[in-house]
Amino acid sequence: MVRRPTPGDLGDSPGPYPDLSLIREPGVMNPTLFGVCGGQRGEFGSVTLMLEPLRRIAAYAVCVNSVGQVLLVRASQRSGTPGTWSLPGGAVDHGEDPCDTVVRETAAETGLSVSVAALTDVLADMRALPERGITIHTDRLLYQVSVRGGTLADRVDQPTDLARWFTLEQARELPLRSFTARALGLSASSADIVPDEPPEFPSFYAVEGPDGLHRAQRFAAYAVVTDPDERVLLTRVSDGYPGAGCWHLPGGGTDYGEQPGTALIRELVEETGQTGRLVELLGVASHRDAASLGPEGYPIDWHGVRAFYRVVVDRPAPPTVIDVGGSTCEARWFEKEELGALPVDRLTEVTAEAVQAARLT
Repeated sequence: MVRRPTPGDLGDSPGPYPDLSLIREPGVMNPTLFGVCGGQRGEFGSVTLMLEPLRRIAAYAVCVNSVGQVLLVRASQRSGTPGTWSLPGGAVDHGEDPCDTVVRETAAETGLSVSVAALTDVLADMRALPERGITIHTDRLLYQVSVRGGTLADRVDQPTDLARWFTLEQARELPLRSFTARALGLSASSADIVPDEPPEFPSFYAVEGPDGLHRAQRFAAYAVVTDPDERVLLTRVSDGYPGAGCWHLPGGGTDYGEQPGTALIRELVEETGQTGRLVELLGVASHRDAASLGPEGYPIDWHGVRAFYRVVVDRPAPPTVIDVGGSTCEARWFEKEELGALPVDRLTEVTAEAVQAARLT
């Protein structure tokens, strides 16, 4: 029997309450394996399938100074990957905006105060830690930042112990985490163990918080979808779900072991019957509903972190909801004028934010 993991198993800021039992509901899994992990595969398959799966959301700083050096931190013996170097950052706390996570974590790990300039990438990776009995899926948000002040400082008895500036040539010779190498445009081999198959994991889970209210933190990917005539595709939320009756963006939660872009194209087909192509990443929205009530039937302190993308459907078809009985009850193409005429209370919060970011109204 594999023991229940504790915060110390992750080492690098695991997120809210990973040591408490999960309240799980069955979900249909349709995983797509990672294409950017760079870790070891194959010989660990039979072992990693027995590990306890965890998920978390994390945010990181890509910080380059005036002479072209990048800021990196070293994982200590208290982390899951001791001796490796990565971007400053860590887990997004429940209800926390990822931008605030970047500033907070960078200050804690390096002693520097930074300001966030832009979101640069969103990616996911999965690694197994057999010696600790866990497999971790992390959705990572990467932000470009600049230093406002402070003094570079080392740490003692923390998951990271050193913070240093490196040229790209110097960084290339370091043992980099895979997501860090990708962010810097470098190739790197990783010592991470990547399971051949993602473990079984529910599409929804909640944990009990210190106040007795259940909490759920979920990462999702959504699309601002247009066709060659510049129509916009929206979906309507089914009864019994938060935002029932409102128009929403196509998309939804990502599966364990799935990249955001892959999840988004899959959800687009399931919810609307359309085949699209990713054009660009527009941004990330962080929304918290302190007492959301959905089909679970009990209040949940819900925190959703949602990446939204621009997607084009080159050959539009009449929208068809293929995944009948889920959170989507209708899909429809809107002319720009129709979209602009919709009352704000007929759109979900993330939809209004994404449409504005895409300059569609």
